[in-house]
Amino acid sequence: MGISRHATAHWEGDLKAGKGQLSTPQSGLLDNTRYGFNSRFGDEKGTNPEELIAAAHAGCFTMALSAKLTEAGFPPTSLDTRAEVDLSMENGPAFSQIRLKVKGVVPGIDAAKFQELATDAEKNCPVSKALSAVPISLEAELAG
Repeated sequence: MGISRHATAHWEGDLKAGKGQLSTPQSGLLDNTRYGFNSRFGDEKGTNPEELIAAAHAGCFTMALSAKLTEAGFPPTSLDTRAEVDLSMENGPAFSQIRLKVKGVVPGIDAAKFQELATDAEKNCPVSKALSAVPISLEAELAG
């Protein structure tokens, strides 16, 4: 049996004027976090699905890369990942691209091996697999 996690969403009102709250009851980390049309398409305070998917992807990929590096004998000192999720409005809203940018401090590894392991982690982390219908690009850079 695998691991199961959940989140909840509550919404009131129509799309543009309505407001919602997202919660993660198991961890309590998101507790009635606001989201809505203007936090998604404007600059109102609150979160949005693209930001949450970017956070999930950055976290999953970074953990997968840490595992790959450690398995290869190069445990990382640090990894910093930025995930950018683009939402296109052409032909209806859809994710059009995801960009992963990772910078690592990894003693003893060369840039080619770091890129190889980063590419493997990107292809095989569960969030990348779930988002495989969206083009995903990767930039991997060693610090120092």
